[in-house]
Amino acid sequence: MTLTEWTVVDFIHRGPWWRNNSIRALNLLLIVPLLTASINGLDSSLVNGLQILPAWQEFFKHPNGKALGLISAAQVIGSIAGLPFAPYSADHLGRRPTLFIGAMIMLAGVALQGVATSIGMFIGARGLIGFGLTFALNAAPLLITELAYPTQRGKLTSMYNASWYMGSILSAWACFGAYSGAATSHWSWRVPTLVQALGPFLQVFMIWMVPESPRFLVAKGRESRAARALAQYHSLTNDERDPLIQFEMAQIRHALKTEKEAATSTSFFTLFATPGNRKRMLIIIALAIFSQWSGNGLVSYYINLVLEGVGISDAGMKAAINGGLQVWNLVAAMLGALLVDKLGRRTLFIISNVGMLIDFGVWTLTTALFNTLNDKTAAKATIPFIFIFYFFYDIAYTPMLIAYTLEILPFNIRAKGFAVMNLVVSLTLAFNQFVNPWALGAIGWYYYLVYCGWLIIELVFVVVYIIETKGRTLEETAALFDGEQRPHALMQTGGEAATLSLGVPRTPGIWIQEEKSTVADIVEMRDAMPRRIGESSKYAGAARAPGVRSDLDPDEQSQSSYARTEDARSFEAL
Repeated sequence: MTLTEWTVVDFIHRGPWWRNNSIRALNLLLIVPLLTASINGLDSSLVNGLQILPAWQEFFKHPNGKALGLISAAQVIGSIAGLPFAPYSADHLGRRPTLFIGAMIMLAGVALQGVATSIGMFIGARGLIGFGLTFALNAAPLLITELAYPTQRGKLTSMYNASWYMGSILSAWACFGAYSGAATSHWSWRVPTLVQALGPFLQVFMIWMVPESPRFLVAKGRESRAARALAQYHSLTNDERDPLIQFEMAQIRHALKTEKEAATSTSFFTLFATPGNRKRMLIIIALAIFSQWSGNGLVSYYINLVLEGVGISDAGMKAAINGGLQVWNLVAAMLGALLVDKLGRRTLFIISNVGMLIDFGVWTLTTALFNTLNDKTAAKATIPFIFIFYFFYDIAYTPMLIAYTLEILPFNIRAKGFAVMNLVVSLTLAFNQFVNPWALGAIGWYYYLVYCGWLIIELVFVVVYIIETKGRTLEETAALFDGEQRPHALMQTGGEAATLSLGVPRTPGIWIQEEKSTVADIVEMRDAMPRRIGESSKYAGAARAPGVRSDLDPDEQSQSSYARTEDARSFEAL
């Protein structure tokens, strides 16, 4: 009597996620760590919006040049200072405590910023906010990636960074509303700064409602807690013996064991210790640089200078364009997040880079025509091309920078590799914030030509190095860089554990009617799928007696590795 070989696609929920109580509850709880990206968007965009407000300019005596660059870079400098500590906190204390620590530090920074009386005090507060933010930014996406339901992971992790624009929108329109309501009052800039406290305040009190990462718990020897968390939010019946839970737990154990055998100790040097890790870090560092050096930094942090460069000087018009751009960015980024499992990661990156290259070339041309010929029509045409550029940027780099990084990193170096990505982003941001205003002032539109050349380099790199990862579990995706045997071994390990769990009798009442319906739906769907000659449904036995062993005909016993792999890859469509 032989047990069927199953893959993760055999056990996942089919149909809308909101109809599954467990997945619905988990997705709602994951809003708490998702807030971190919105907090980052609000904090990072605030100085951009404040520059437009006359009261802020007057209070701080119209900062420009190096002073303006330091104000913009203060948060980044604080983030860099916190980067050596954040991954160790996430790996040793846990994802939740690290997020809590970050939120508390950010609240202290917001309080100091809100009562700032000098430019030095304002800069110090920005640095403190950045220091706390780096703890939250390191922990939140790890928690989402490692806790999300298999079919939801790609979308949720992509939506994490896409929700950056929710905070950016709040910042832009808070500044616009403050300017409209009290243009000359110092409260026109103090109120938007105090709005920053909302997100960290909610996280301080609600993060303990979110379960800890099951992968972190297994790594710390707390497998029973990990199994309970997975059973509560991944199983329809809260049963730790559910085949999906057994599949996930087996893959997590196997991946952690293999990683531990490969590296007796883990440090930042481990990131570059093997060929697989070096290829991972090459891609991660490159994408981190591309995310800030694609020309987006010109508008993201110096929209005031860019708009004045094409003849728009009215403060109200600038604020309105800035607010509208953030809404546009959010829509485009969310669209990209929803397409990651449809079109695939590699396809979206290629579309994004081709679109940015073409559009930025036209944007450079219109800016040049206005500056050299004073062509008013060209100035007006620049605005829509800014919006089109951000559409192409947002469908890939906004949702997938973090999602792709976390997917390709194995657990033992995930926090540290992610910290390196954040470090590179921070360094390129600091470069942008110091160099961009100086370069724009020195050579004007000619500086745009530098980005045109760089975008060509980006496109070539993406085509050559980015590999497709859709349709795999987190452990299988991370193993792609370590040879063909690693993903296959993980799939086989998980399938064997899930198969064995089917032979364990369930307690009375566990197999409820709702799950019976789900399995019946799966049987019906699988039987309706086209199959190779001689291949019958793997659910024939399961339909007769759910949860027990069944005898199989020779065709079923001889399923190929190819068929199992294709099944595992099919769940991105769910």
